[in-house]
Amino acid sequence: MKRLLLVMILCSPLLLTAQSYKIYDTTRQKEITTDEVVALMDKADVLFYGEEHNDSVGHKLELELFSKLVQRYPAKAILSLEMFETDTQPVLNEYLAGLIREKNLVNDARAWNNYKDYRPMVELAKEKHIPVIAANAPGRYTNRVTRLGLAGLQQLDATAKGWLAPLPIDTATGAYYQKFVQIMGGHGAMGGMQIYQSQNLWDATMAYSIAKYLKAHAGSKIMQVNGSFHSEDKLGAAAQLKKYAPAARMINIATYAVSDLKQVGWSKYSKDNDIIILTDAQLPRSF
Repeated sequence: MKRLLLVMILCSPLLLTAQSYKIYDTTRQKEITTDEVVALMDKADVLFYGEEHNDSVGHKLELELFSKLVQRYPAKAILSLEMFETDTQPVLNEYLAGLIREKNLVNDARAWNNYKDYRPMVELAKEKHIPVIAANAPGRYTNRVTRLGLAGLQQLDATAKGWLAPLPIDTATGAYYQKFVQIMGGHGAMGGMQIYQSQNLWDATMAYSIAKYLKAHAGSKIMQVNGSFHSEDKLGAAAQLKKYAPAARMINIATYAVSDLKQVGWSKYSKDNDIIILTDAQLPRSF
């Protein structure tokens, strides 16, 4: 199996080398290895990996971390992905069980355009009979919130609401809101609260998907992959998870593509990120 995983990594056009990334423990301000990251899961339930969606090196590291999570916790490792929406869970389950073709998965589960970046993890899960959680809120509902606000969800029927975190959704005002305003370019650029509310629906549904699985499968070791903003500084989905599963223990990874891997600049990174991964911004993006 180790040979197979090595082949999966090395056959990629972009090789994963020690010169293309650095992993740091923020508390100790010390460089660590992927093995050390996975070992931290001995005392945690959820590993949030906040990625840059087009980071080629980051995608290789995701595969390496998930592979090692599977090796260390063969009966407990679980993959959870922002890249699949909750209503596609039956399709994803059918693919993992070998009942449908990959073509059907991609089409019927509305796989992202860069599904190639996540495919190795899904294939490993399929090979090892590991569940994959389709964690994200269906886009048609986040779009409805962007147009009408969270109140627009009340008209949905029970089946539709079942694909979402329980209503009402906590809008997590405070640090997360201020961060969101900043990235959007100020209050004036937001056009009201609706877009922020849709962000919270996104976060809450991912967190609730994880919490539901943890409740039904105690002892699981879940690796959640999402865009960095959704969990950076333990805000967003990470903060929502603490509401749905207060006892859940988490490790938070935030990734950043930088021009100089040797210059960490600790003041730039919050210690609320347990681990930061710096990747070489000069390497080709995945899209």
